[in-house]
Amino acid sequence: MEKVVDARGLACPQPVIQTKKALETLSPDGELVTIVDNEVARDNVLKLVRSMECVASVREQGNEYYIHIRKESLPSTQLSVHPGQVLLVTSATLGRGSEELGGVLMRSFFYSLSETEVLPRRIIFINSGVHLCCQGSPVLDSLLALEQKGVEVLACGTCLDYYHLKEKLCIGSVTNMYTIIEHLTAAEKVITL
Repeated sequence: MEKVVDARGLACPQPVIQTKKALETLSPDGELVTIVDNEVARDNVLKLVRSMECVASVREQGNEYYIHIRKESLPSTQLSVHPGQVLLVTSATLGRGSEELGGVLMRSFFYSLSETEVLPRRIIFINSGVHLCCQGSPVLDSLLALEQKGVEVLACGTCLDYYHLKEKLCIGSVTNMYTIIEHLTAAEKVITL
């Protein structure tokens, strides 16, 4: 039986995430066809296919790519929280340069993170990063999904006070610099954004 993921016109990383979800529910003898309309999406879906030990063939039709995927074997989809990883978010945007692009990248980052299987133990928000935990944040749904999967979300109280956001905190717990230092020094790995 053939399943179809029509990912034409979808922004990165949607084609990959939708393909992964469809593969996880695909029967062993089934086939999945993912349709994309650009080379970057095609290449990213093919990387996913290889990482999941599946086989694929690509048929190009005009400006569209039809990626036919069959299972050989799929790894366990069990979620795990990496006990020694802490993600430190220091800004409401990702990278330097365009604020608008940085906002798009941050949304994409947290959405993609919420869809992965290996997660950090906790995410700590400091400086303007605390905006992401508050009312109106474009990443609240992703943070909620992460919290529901066991990731602890912490926001710096001093930073919330500075930006007058304490009353607008929607997700996570308020913390202090001492506790932040404890978490950072105890972590096996700290990833800073």
